[in-house]
Amino acid sequence: MLVDKVDFPTPPLGFTTTTIVIFKIAQQNMLGPFYGLTPGHLQSFTPVARLHTGLQRAWWAGRRWAWTGLAVGALALGHSAQAQSSGAFPNRPIKWVVPFAAGGSGDTIARLLAERLGAALGQPVLIDNRGGNGSVLGTEVAAKTPADGHHWLLSNGAAITTGPLMGQVTSYRPLEDFVHVSLIGSFTNALIVRQDHPAKNLQEFLALARSQANKLSYGSAGVGSAGFLTGEMLKQLAQVQMVHIPYKGSGPALNDLLSGQTDAMFNALISSAPHIRSGRVRALAITAAARDAEFPQVPTLSEAVPGAVGDAWFGLSVPAKTPPAVVERLHQEMDKLLKTPEVKARLTELGLVTQNLGPRGFQAFLQAENKKWAPIIRAAHIKIE
Repeated sequence: MLVDKVDFPTPPLGFTTTTIVIFKIAQQNMLGPFYGLTPGHLQSFTPVARLHTGLQRAWWAGRRWAWTGLAVGALALGHSAQAQSSGAFPNRPIKWVVPFAAGGSGDTIARLLAERLGAALGQPVLIDNRGGNGSVLGTEVAAKTPADGHHWLLSNGAAITTGPLMGQVTSYRPLEDFVHVSLIGSFTNALIVRQDHPAKNLQEFLALARSQANKLSYGSAGVGSAGFLTGEMLKQLAQVQMVHIPYKGSGPALNDLLSGQTDAMFNALISSAPHIRSGRVRALAITAAARDAEFPQVPTLSEAVPGAVGDAWFGLSVPAKTPPAVVERLHQEMDKLLKTPEVKARLTELGLVTQNLGPRGFQAFLQAENKKWAPIIRAAHIKIE
């Protein structure tokens, strides 16, 4: 090709590789008359080169105008390439790994936030559902993504704290392989019994459990679930003995509670609320640190059993080594979003109590969670097979 035969001068300093290619093509354009090139030949050049139609016109106008066209085009491309290589954030769509199947509470919350965060950041936030293995599968996927701010994880306790404490095998280190940006919020569980249960309040339930060791039973969504762990925490801190009945999900556990097959259950307050209002079940306590605004008459578990606080939670996390400036930007946007009355109200409807802790507070929260759950899991000899 003729372009290979031309001995081009060295382009000016500071131009990118893309600009150098245009630079050399432009020089060949100016030397066209010496090599038999015409404007028709220019159409065979790359699309990028053809963008510089000013050069083609300038060729016929004279070398001086050709250099002017080159300077304008090269500088424009140089600035564009420089902006791309400088790591401006965000400069492309963001992928948010949700380690749960579509349609669940985690997916619903992530989609609610993603739409608004995308608008605030100027780039779409795309949900990538990667459910499986107790949310560990999706968390492993997220841990291996580039640390550039364009890859997020909807983190949760099962994959970051309690799961690993129970021996869940993971390819990531929960605290070291992520920057935990924002604790979005937590789900409160409620200790519920059927309406005709002899225990009318928490004190009566605990007294009954102490007087009848291993006579009372409680159901949960399975070993390792938040309801199961909260039950084990209550047993240890209140020094009572109850029999745990695991189910494949909270639905079957609730059905057996209502039919009288079990005595009690720790279930998400948002799921229990309709049954509490209808009078089918009685809420003896909730697992949050403070009473719930909708059910202010229901005490917290910790009012009777100090330290008995155990909620499920969701957070925004990114791979380790994500630039601090990007982490701060993400936290600021999440902070503003969670303070929006419309968003806060919608999350409350979904049963999420917003927490909105930043990176330092989130990290401290995770360390406190490990400190709280480790001895309970160890004492109960809980192991995920």
